[in-house]
Amino acid sequence: MESQATPGRVNDDYAVVGLEWAVVLDGATALKPAENGCIHGVPWVVHRLAGNLAHTLTVTPDVALADALAESITRTCAAHEKTCDLSNPDSPSSTVTILRRRDDVLDYLVLGDSPLLVKRAGRVEPILDERMANLNDYSYDAVMAAQNTSDGYYVANTMPDAAYQAVCGTLSGGGVDAAALLTDGASRLVDAFQLMSWEELFYIISTEGPASLIAQTRKVEADGAATSDGRKRKHHDDATAVFIDFML
Repeated sequence: MESQATPGRVNDDYAVVGLEWAVVLDGATALKPAENGCIHGVPWVVHRLAGNLAHTLTVTPDVALADALAESITRTCAAHEKTCDLSNPDSPSSTVTILRRRDDVLDYLVLGDSPLLVKRAGRVEPILDERMANLNDYSYDAVMAAQNTSDGYYVANTMPDAAYQAVCGTLSGGGVDAAALLTDGASRLVDAFQLMSWEELFYIISTEGPASLIAQTRKVEADGAATSDGRKRKHHDDATAVFIDFML
Protein backbone atom coordinates (compact mmCIF):
# COMPACT_ATOMS: atom_id res chain seq x y z
CA MET A 1 0.00 0.00 0.00
CA GLU A 2 1.37 3.40 -1.03
CA SER A 3 0.04 6.89 -0.33
CA GLN A 4 1.61 10.18 -1.34
CA ALA A 5 1.70 12.93 1.25
CA THR A 6 -0.27 15.35 -0.94
CA PRO A 7 -2.75 14.01 -3.54
CA GLY A 8 -1.64 14.89 -7.04
CA ARG A 9 2.03 15.15 -6.12
CA VAL A 10 4.61 12.55 -7.05
CA ASN A 11 5.23 9.87 -4.42
CA ASP A 12 8.91 9.54 -3.48
CA ASP A 13 8.28 6.11 -1.90
CA TYR A 14 8.37 2.88 -3.84
CA ALA A 15 7.78 -0.81 -3.14
CA VAL A 16 8.58 -3.87 -5.22
CA VAL A 17 7.76 -7.48 -4.30
CA GLY A 18 8.92 -10.80 -5.74
CA LEU A 19 8.00 -14.36 -4.88
CA GLU A 20 10.74 -14.63 -2.25
CA TRP A 21 11.54 -11.00 -1.37
CA ALA A 22 10.12 -7.56 -0.74
CA VAL A 23 11.72 -4.12 -0.88
CA VAL A 24 10.55 -0.68 0.23
CA LEU A 25 12.35 2.57 -0.51
CA ASP A 26 11.80 6.12 0.72
CA GLY A 27 13.34 8.82 -1.43
CA ALA A 28 14.64 11.90 0.35
CA THR A 29 13.66 15.33 -0.93
CA ALA A 30 16.78 17.34 -1.72
CA LEU A 31 17.40 20.09 0.81
CA LYS A 32 18.38 22.44 -2.03
CA PRO A 33 16.77 20.94 -5.16
CA ALA A 34 17.93 23.70 -7.47
CA GLU A 35 21.54 23.10 -6.46
CA ASN A 36 21.76 19.34 -6.02
CA GLY A 37 23.53 18.68 -9.32
CA CYS A 38 20.95 16.19 -10.62
CA ILE A 39 18.58 16.88 -13.51
CA HIS A 40 16.31 14.03 -12.42
CA GLY A 41 13.71 14.01 -9.68
CA VAL A 42 13.89 11.82 -6.60
CA PRO A 43 11.42 9.22 -8.02
CA TRP A 44 13.71 8.68 -11.03
CA VAL A 45 16.53 7.59 -8.73
CA VAL A 46 14.26 5.60 -6.40
CA HIS A 47 12.65 3.68 -9.26
CA ARG A 48 16.02 2.74 -10.72
CA LEU A 49 17.35 1.61 -7.39
CA ALA A 50 14.23 -0.53 -6.99
CA GLY A 51 14.41 -1.92 -10.52
CA ASN A 52 18.08 -2.79 -10.22
CA LEU A 53 17.45 -4.48 -6.87
CA ALA A 54 14.55 -6.46 -8.30
CA HIS A 55 16.75 -7.63 -11.18
CA THR A 56 19.63 -8.71 -8.94
CA LEU A 57 17.44 -10.43 -6.34
CA THR A 58 15.62 -12.31 -9.10
CA VAL A 59 18.55 -13.52 -11.21
CA THR A 60 20.95 -14.18 -8.31
CA PRO A 61 18.67 -15.35 -5.47
CA ASP A 62 21.54 -16.18 -3.10
CA VAL A 63 23.39 -12.88 -3.44
CA ALA A 64 24.25 -11.15 -0.17
CA LEU A 65 21.76 -8.33 0.31
CA ALA A 66 24.50 -5.74 0.85
CA ASP A 67 26.12 -6.84 -2.42
CA ALA A 68 22.76 -6.55 -4.19
CA LEU A 69 22.26 -3.00 -2.90
CA ALA A 70 25.83 -1.96 -3.74
CA GLU A 71 25.33 -3.22 -7.29
CA SER A 72 22.01 -1.39 -7.54
CA ILE A 73 23.62 1.88 -6.44
CA THR A 74 26.46 1.37 -8.93
CA ARG A 75 24.06 0.73 -11.82
CA THR A 76 21.89 3.69 -10.86
CA CYS A 77 24.92 6.00 -10.77
CA ALA A 78 26.02 4.74 -14.18
CA ALA A 79 22.62 5.66 -15.61
CA HIS A 80 23.11 9.37 -14.91
CA GLU A 81 26.79 9.98 -14.28
CA LYS A 82 27.14 11.65 -17.69
CA THR A 83 24.30 14.09 -17.09
CA CYS A 84 24.53 14.83 -13.37
CA ASP A 85 27.07 15.86 -10.76
CA LEU A 86 27.26 12.78 -8.58
CA SER A 87 29.88 14.41 -6.36
CA ASN A 88 27.18 16.71 -4.96
CA PRO A 89 26.30 15.40 -1.46
CA ASP A 90 22.67 16.49 -1.92
CA SER A 91 22.22 14.14 -4.88
CA PRO A 92 18.87 12.28 -4.63
CA SER A 93 18.98 9.53 -2.01
CA SER A 94 16.78 6.82 -0.57
CA THR A 95 16.36 4.53 2.39
CA VAL A 96 16.20 0.82 1.54
CA THR A 97 14.63 -2.05 3.46
CA ILE A 98 14.77 -5.61 2.12
CA LEU A 99 13.38 -8.90 3.41
CA ARG A 100 14.13 -12.15 1.57
CA ARG A 101 13.18 -15.76 2.20
CA ARG A 102 16.00 -18.16 1.33
CA ASP A 103 15.44 -21.84 2.04
CA ASP A 104 14.57 -21.96 5.76
CA VAL A 105 15.97 -18.53 6.71
CA LEU A 106 15.03 -14.89 6.28
CA ASP A 107 17.68 -12.35 5.31
CA TYR A 108 17.12 -8.66 6.01
CA LEU A 109 18.75 -5.32 5.27
CA VAL A 110 17.73 -1.93 6.68
CA LEU A 111 19.47 1.23 5.48
CA GLY A 112 17.95 4.45 6.80
CA ASP A 113 14.79 5.08 8.78
CA SER A 114 12.39 2.66 7.08
CA PRO A 115 11.60 0.07 9.77
CA LEU A 116 11.24 -3.67 9.42
CA LEU A 117 8.90 -5.39 11.89
CA VAL A 118 9.06 -9.14 12.41
CA LYS A 119 6.64 -11.21 14.49
CA ARG A 120 8.06 -14.42 15.89
CA ALA A 121 7.23 -16.48 18.95
CA GLY A 122 4.27 -14.18 19.52
CA ARG A 123 6.44 -11.05 19.85
CA VAL A 124 6.91 -8.12 17.49
CA GLU A 125 10.56 -7.20 17.00
CA PRO A 126 11.49 -3.93 15.29
CA ILE A 127 14.67 -4.01 13.21
CA LEU A 128 15.83 -0.43 12.92
CA ASP A 129 18.64 1.73 11.62
CA GLU A 130 18.46 4.56 14.15
CA ARG A 131 21.53 6.56 13.14
CA MET A 132 19.52 9.28 11.41
CA ALA A 133 17.57 9.88 14.62
CA ASN A 134 20.80 10.66 16.44
CA LEU A 135 21.38 13.88 14.51
CA ASN A 136 21.00 16.96 16.66
CA ASP A 137 21.46 19.53 13.90
CA TYR A 138 19.24 19.38 10.81
CA SER A 139 20.72 22.37 9.01
CA TYR A 140 21.84 21.83 5.42
CA ASP A 141 25.54 21.93 6.26
CA ALA A 142 25.19 19.56 9.22
CA VAL A 143 23.09 17.01 7.33
CA MET A 144 25.42 17.02 4.34
CA ALA A 145 28.44 16.61 6.62
CA ALA A 146 26.84 13.66 8.41
CA GLN A 147 25.48 11.80 5.37
CA ASN A 148 27.29 8.58 4.52
CA THR A 149 29.83 8.97 7.31
CA SER A 150 30.64 6.81 10.31
CA ASP A 151 29.76 9.67 12.65
CA GLY A 152 26.40 10.30 10.96
CA TYR A 153 24.13 8.02 8.96
CA TYR A 154 23.99 6.18 5.64
CA VAL A 155 21.60 6.25 2.68
CA ALA A 156 21.57 4.92 -0.87
CA ASN A 157 22.62 7.58 -3.35
CA THR A 158 26.04 7.80 -4.98
CA MET A 159 28.25 5.72 -2.66
CA PRO A 160 27.94 1.95 -3.24
CA ASP A 161 29.90 1.21 -0.06
CA ALA A 162 27.01 2.67 1.97
CA ALA A 163 25.29 -0.68 1.37
CA TYR A 164 27.83 -2.36 3.63
CA GLN A 165 26.91 -0.04 6.49
CA ALA A 166 23.30 -1.22 6.54
CA VAL A 167 21.78 -3.15 9.43
CA CYS A 168 21.85 -6.73 8.10
CA GLY A 169 21.13 -10.14 9.51
CA THR A 170 19.49 -13.54 9.15
CA LEU A 171 16.59 -15.07 11.07
CA SER A 172 15.32 -18.59 11.24
CA GLY A 173 12.40 -18.52 8.81
CA GLY A 174 10.58 -21.28 10.65
CA GLY A 175 9.94 -19.11 13.68
CA VAL A 176 8.63 -16.02 11.87
CA ASP A 177 4.86 -15.68 11.52
CA ALA A 178 4.63 -12.35 9.69
CA ALA A 179 6.57 -9.20 8.81
CA ALA A 180 5.96 -5.62 7.78
CA LEU A 181 8.21 -3.27 5.81
CA LEU A 182 7.41 0.41 6.35
CA THR A 183 8.67 3.75 5.19
CA ASP A 184 8.85 6.31 7.99
CA GLY A 185 5.62 7.88 6.74
CA ALA A 186 3.85 4.64 7.65
CA SER A 187 5.62 4.16 10.97
CA ARG A 188 5.08 7.65 12.38
CA LEU A 189 2.24 6.70 14.72
CA VAL A 190 5.04 5.08 16.72
CA ASP A 191 8.31 6.86 16.02
CA ALA A 192 7.14 10.40 15.23
CA PHE A 193 3.84 10.94 17.05
CA GLN A 194 4.56 8.31 19.73
CA LEU A 195 0.88 7.42 19.99
CA MET A 196 1.30 3.64 20.16
CA SER A 197 3.79 0.80 20.44
CA TRP A 198 5.24 -1.29 17.62
CA GLU A 199 3.02 -4.14 18.82
CA GLU A 200 -0.10 -1.98 18.45
CA LEU A 201 0.93 -0.78 15.00
CA PHE A 202 1.61 -4.35 13.92
CA TYR A 203 -1.79 -5.41 15.19
CA ILE A 204 -3.43 -2.80 12.95
CA ILE A 205 -1.52 -3.77 9.83
CA SER A 206 -1.97 -7.51 10.43
CA THR A 207 -5.68 -7.43 11.24
CA GLU A 208 -6.95 -4.44 9.25
CA GLY A 209 -4.35 -4.16 6.53
CA PRO A 210 -1.85 -1.53 5.32
CA ALA A 211 -4.60 0.74 3.98
CA SER A 212 -6.14 1.05 7.44
CA LEU A 213 -2.78 1.86 9.02
CA ILE A 214 -2.14 4.61 6.51
CA ALA A 215 -5.69 5.96 6.83
CA GLN A 216 -5.29 6.22 10.59
CA THR A 217 -1.95 7.98 10.10
CA ARG A 218 -3.52 10.48 7.70
CA LYS A 219 -6.26 11.22 10.25
CA VAL A 220 -3.69 11.96 12.95
CA GLU A 221 -1.82 14.23 10.54
CA ALA A 222 -5.05 16.00 9.54
CA ASP A 223 -5.96 16.52 13.19
CA GLY A 224 -2.75 18.47 13.62
CA ALA A 225 -0.80 16.15 15.88
CA ALA A 226 2.74 17.38 16.50
CA THR A 227 5.74 15.12 16.25
CA SER A 228 7.15 14.38 19.67
CA ASP A 229 10.42 12.59 18.98
CA GLY A 230 12.58 15.69 18.72
CA ARG A 231 13.26 15.28 15.02
CA LYS A 232 12.41 17.79 12.35
CA ARG A 233 9.81 16.00 10.23
CA LYS A 234 7.27 16.84 7.56
CA HIS A 235 3.76 17.22 8.93
CA HIS A 236 2.53 15.09 6.02
CA ASP A 237 4.74 12.39 4.53
CA ASP A 238 4.55 9.77 1.80
CA ALA A 239 3.63 6.43 3.34
CA THR A 240 4.24 2.89 2.10
CA ALA A 241 3.62 -0.39 3.91
CA VAL A 242 4.09 -4.00 2.83
CA PHE A 243 2.69 -6.80 5.01
CA ILE A 244 3.78 -10.44 4.62
CA ASP A 245 1.95 -13.32 6.31
CA PHE A 246 4.17 -16.40 6.32
CA MET A 247 1.40 -18.53 7.80
CA LEU A 248 -0.76 -18.47 4.67
